[in-house]
Amino acid sequence: MKTQRLVVALTLMNLALLIVTLAQLHPALAQGTAPVLRARALEIVDEQGRVRASISVLPASPQKSGEISAETVLLRLITERGRPSVKISASEQSAGLTLVGPTGTKDTYVQLGAWGTASSLRLKNEDGGERVVKP
Repeated sequence: MKTQRLVVALTLMNLALLIVTLAQLHPALAQGTAPVLRARALEIVDEQGRVRASISVLPASPQKSGEISAETVLLRLITERGRPSVKISASEQSAGLTLVGPTGTKDTYVQLGAWGTASSLRLKNEDGGERVVKP
């Protein structure tokens, strides 16, 4: 009889502890969205881990011509084969958009740019045809 009372008492204590524990739990809520995402670069990858899009800030650097390129923000959209097909760039001196042909092409592209006070549109085909439009 004494063992039975002990089992009942322990069961009631466990039940009381369970009720207290459940009463203190708060429902899981999604946290609010961050107002700003801050980073030096951002990469979006596909299911295989390949980078498919990136945004980065490129530091100023010397060019082959001896000039120093300006710090540039660059957005790239990349095909499943790793070819950057869309590039959008912006710096204090220039801005540009480049669309390139599919993998396996070298000279098929559209380039739209503004450099200083000048702008141009360049269209080039793989067969060597090229057109440059300037205002």
